[in-house]
Amino acid sequence: MSKIAVLGFGTVGSGTVEVFCKNKSNYCKKTGQSLDIKYILDVRDFPESPYADKFVKDFDTIVNDPEVTVVAELIGGNTFAYDCVKRALQAGKSVVTSNKELVATKGAELLQIAAEKNVNFFFEASVGGGIPIIRPLQQCLMSDEITSIAGILNGTTNYILTKMLKESAEFADVLAKAQELGYAERDPEADVSGGDACRKICILASLIFGEHIYPEDVYTEGVTSITKEDAEYAANWGGVIKLIASAQKCGKCLEIVVCPCFVSCESQLSGVDDVFNAILVRGEATGEVVFYGRGAGKYPTASAVVADILNAVKNESKNICWKEKGAESCVVDYKKQEHRFYLRLADTDKAKVSELFGDVEFLNRANMPEGEIALITPELCREELDKKCGDLKVLGKIQLFDIGG
Repeated sequence: MSKIAVLGFGTVGSGTVEVFCKNKSNYCKKTGQSLDIKYILDVRDFPESPYADKFVKDFDTIVNDPEVTVVAELIGGNTFAYDCVKRALQAGKSVVTSNKELVATKGAELLQIAAEKNVNFFFEASVGGGIPIIRPLQQCLMSDEITSIAGILNGTTNYILTKMLKESAEFADVLAKAQELGYAERDPEADVSGGDACRKICILASLIFGEHIYPEDVYTEGVTSITKEDAEYAANWGGVIKLIASAQKCGKCLEIVVCPCFVSCESQLSGVDDVFNAILVRGEATGEVVFYGRGAGKYPTASAVVADILNAVKNESKNICWKEKGAESCVVDYKKQEHRFYLRLADTDKAKVSELFGDVEFLNRANMPEGEIALITPELCREELDKKCGDLKVLGKIQLFDIGG
């Protein structure tokens, strides 16, 4: 008999309990064990819930119960959740979580504790919701040398950018619609600032690089400055704008960044629209592999959590391992990374622009105002780009996606 405790009864927590209880008999057959959820931890009361008898408010009840072998942390955040996960692992209980903030900031420490206690710490649901990516990287692609990984990791921003392109809408209007539909939170800061995508790419980069990559070491730029004019120029260029989180091995270092990008229509990522996510993995042997699906949502995420619970119960999978950050960051300074860029300028002329940047590609759009110039630069680093743009009136500046695309 394996007893399970679920921490948090919000969207993902309630979905996890529902999915587990609905399919419990099948899960028992798959694991060869008798399974049950013994506790649900939440500060709120749910007297009308069919699981009302399982609720507790004191984590000590869970951590001190030897019958509980797996804890599913679905609270979120990096304070109380961290304390609960750490204590559960130290008590010899396996832990599964969908908490990307926790894994991105405390992953190395928690994985080390899990290894010492010979228990599991799984977090498939922390990246991509119901899209399987952690375990495929750990197992299916283990034999390959992964050279880069890039993706659309936030459904809210992808919905916003899709609508801006297809409907020529303003950012604020589309964000309001996303909130109305429940795709964006009342406080959408983590989404639109790029913070959510940053945490997810840190987890993936830590996996492929073997060293903990912290969010504070990653250049992160959100989508709040993107305009419908930028989207129109992207279409004229032959692409779309997407918020891309990418990590690429560069010798013993790692180039990693989160920012809006011009993505060519030839890239597999260009057709990923609305709230869908996609992750493109490039390996030396396999070439490009794309993982696609709904990156969030109650039931897709809950499904990934339950899968981790079952794997933890069977205890057949080995823990993922990455080492703690070294004395010096392995992350290449984003200003030194070379890319092509889209620029939208005002109050200048093509001759001056060509003199500054050399061989450029000029872009057009309908109703282009006089004095506005849009172009694609040759490849250069951001540091050099900023110097060249010093005296120019820059209305828009967006990197071109060129990793595996």
